[in-house]
Amino acid sequence: MNLSREIAAHLPYLRRFARSLCGSQKGGDAYVAATLEALIADPDAFPADMPPKVGLYHLFMACWSSIPLNTEESPAPDISAAQRNISLLTPRSRQAFLLRTVEGFSIGESAAILGVTEQDIENLIGEAGREIAERVATDVLIIEDEALIAQDIEFIARDLGHSVIGVARTHREAVELSKKKRPGLILADIQLADGSSGLNAVNEMLETFDSPVIFITAFPERLLTGERPEPAFLISKPYKVDTVKATISQALFFERKASRAA
Repeated sequence: MNLSREIAAHLPYLRRFARSLCGSQKGGDAYVAATLEALIADPDAFPADMPPKVGLYHLFMACWSSIPLNTEESPAPDISAAQRNISLLTPRSRQAFLLRTVEGFSIGESAAILGVTEQDIENLIGEAGREIAERVATDVLIIEDEALIAQDIEFIARDLGHSVIGVARTHREAVELSKKKRPGLILADIQLADGSSGLNAVNEMLETFDSPVIFITAFPERLLTGERPEPAFLISKPYKVDTVKATISQALFFERKASRAA
């Protein structure tokens, strides 16, 4: 394997990750450079038992933990509000949150990168979600016709520190609830109890206000048509609790406005 060729394609993504950790591209690039210098000095340091991208991030995190570069640097003035909020998370939860929600690593891959257990990653993501909720806590509208699932989603949202304004089982109930109190986040199923559509309910609501929307559905193919617009946040049933928590946090941080779905 040509190691330099294998990792080259992943460097832009590593720079993005480093920027999010540091709060500035300059600070992030300093760590990326230190990682590459360490690899040049000792090629055997690269973990041969990991896929190239996972191994590169693992080596980067080892450098991050051992080299005090730019740790006191203030976030750059031109970074987004989301990046500023991320910079306020505790270091370990911030790392786990970014690996899962921005870089798209699995729980197992994230655990390998940070050198912790999968349970540790799930705990850190939960911690990040609670920290995020302290800064962007909002009112949540749940559109779900199955009582047990609705109850579970409501518990997840409340556990993260958000308020639930109500649970709607039909299109009509969802729209009426949104008129009483505008939600800051919508968690919606597609197929509802009376045959109505959660998708249509969301589209109707988004004609009058903007809120992030997460679709939680057993029918993802109805939304992933290959045509635009497609929803930014989509969770397939059966879902994992940590996935829902991470997606809620991601939606509130990175998608303050929602577009009407197709």
